[in-house]
Amino acid sequence: MPKDTMRLGFTNSINESKIRFLGTLCLALWDCGGQDQFMTHYFESQRDTLFRNVQVLIYVFDVHSEDPRDMKYYKSCVDAIQEHSPSAYIFVLIHKMDLIPLEKRDEVFQKRKTEVISNSNDLNVVCFSTSIWDETLYLAWSQIVHYLIPNSEVLSSSLRRFCGSTEADEVVLFEKSTFLVISHYSEKSHKDVHRFEKISNIIKQFKLSCSKAGARFKSMTVMNSNFSAFVDEFTSSTYIMLISSDKSILPALTQMNIELAKKHFEGIVKASTAVS
Repeated sequence: MPKDTMRLGFTNSINESKIRFLGTLCLALWDCGGQDQFMTHYFESQRDTLFRNVQVLIYVFDVHSEDPRDMKYYKSCVDAIQEHSPSAYIFVLIHKMDLIPLEKRDEVFQKRKTEVISNSNDLNVVCFSTSIWDETLYLAWSQIVHYLIPNSEVLSSSLRRFCGSTEADEVVLFEKSTFLVISHYSEKSHKDVHRFEKISNIIKQFKLSCSKAGARFKSMTVMNSNFSAFVDEFTSSTYIMLISSDKSILPALTQMNIELAKKHFEGIVKASTAVS
């Protein structure tokens, strides 16, 4: 929850951690403090160690900060990445956007994004406008994680075929522990670009309620006059959500199709995360 961040302290130098994702994919995270004394240390004595063999650089800007050193440090990071890990993905979070008036957020974000791109040495950089108080941070992390999954295009194409064969409107694959979106395919356009984040939050809250009651969440079905939504355990490390508006398709048939596809997708997910 956003309010839980109030209990977090600042990062002292470098905090290293490992997170297991999708069962077998292990992410080694180096959380680097942004204080001046640490930043200087990174680019002098630790440059070769810190920036070698990097797959993803995530740089966070405080949108309210006007300190010229912010961009100076970012440029130094980009130079080091270009030297030691030129194939790394670079993601930039323009953070604390909730502090900007709603009517000015897009203008402020585009201005910061232009400044970031102009200092990125023509490397491929993706910028996100984020805040802990809405769905934007979840969206950013979902897209970042998608880049980290080897052969993610195989998973996406298989999900597209599954969506077509079941005549569904949309199919979404969530990571089991975090409920971040791994992949999705939609046959129809949607106005709400943050729907996945909202659904994820609803399901996580429901899972928490189940845990408090001593129950284990396995699946959920929501039906109304417009659509049917099925959320179910899919592979050992994922959940699937399937949306259908075709009233002629019986819910039991959709649930059977999900069950029959589990073994096939288990192999795809394991093969995708096994590639180093």
